[in-house]
Amino acid sequence: QLQLVESGGGLVQPGGSLRLSCVASTSTLDRYAIGWFRQAPGKEREGVGCVNSGGDTNYADSVIGRFTVSRDTARNTVYLQMNSLKPEDTAVYYCAADYPGYGSKCADYNMDYWGKGTLVTVSS
Repeated sequence: QLQLVESGGGLVQPGGSLRLSCVASTSTLDRYAIGWFRQAPGKEREGVGCVNSGGDTNYADSVIGRFTVSRDTARNTVYLQMNSLKPEDTAVYYCAADYPGYGSKCADYNMDYWGKGTLVTVSS
């Protein structure tokens, strides 16, 4: 059973930056696709960004140019770098894993394992 633990959330002003981390309980992180998702109050969960086993990434249109997903297999960690944050980015952010991760685009319904989330609040 893969375990995922997110960290790095907090309160940030509009225009600021945060980096979220997702640590996985595996030494074979590159066999999984790792996706970042978020859920704002009263809204459905949505995908934010994904990195698959091949290292390919994809992003939601709303975050392109502002968010970056990266992977450090030596640290069993996937990061979500968030820049130019907006109030509408406020949400609980989750990481999730799809196995096997080859060719995965991190569709919500395909994800096999989920973390418990970390809260990001963008407010002045």
